[in-house]
Amino acid sequence: QVQLVESGGGLVQAGGSLRLDCAASGRTWSTYAMGWFRQAPGKEREFVAAITYGKMTTYANSVKGRFTISRDNARNTVILQMNSLKPEDTAVYYCAVRATYSDIRSLSLPEYDYWGQGTQVTVSS
Repeated sequence: QVQLVESGGGLVQAGGSLRLDCAASGRTWSTYAMGWFRQAPGKEREFVAAITYGKMTTYANSVKGRFTISRDNARNTVILQMNSLKPEDTAVYYCAVRATYSDIRSLSLPEYDYWGQGTQVTVSS
């Protein structure tokens, strides 16, 4: 089992920045890819970004150029730096782990093995 704890959500004005952290514990050797998804009220959960153990990254088109995902393998953490935030970025953000190797093109799919509880991000206009 892998346990995930997110932190760093909050309220920010449009154009501002937030950083989300996710710390993994437990079977941390089984964390091939770590990703972020988000879910806005009344909408389905959607992919935001993901990073492999080798630090290859992939992003949703809606956040490219504004969000950066990074990973510290020694500390088993993944970070999502969010800049130029927009009201449409408002959602609960979830950290997720995929335990086994996957083609990077598949990391946008929600088939992850472990999920965090989520952290709220609210962007005011």
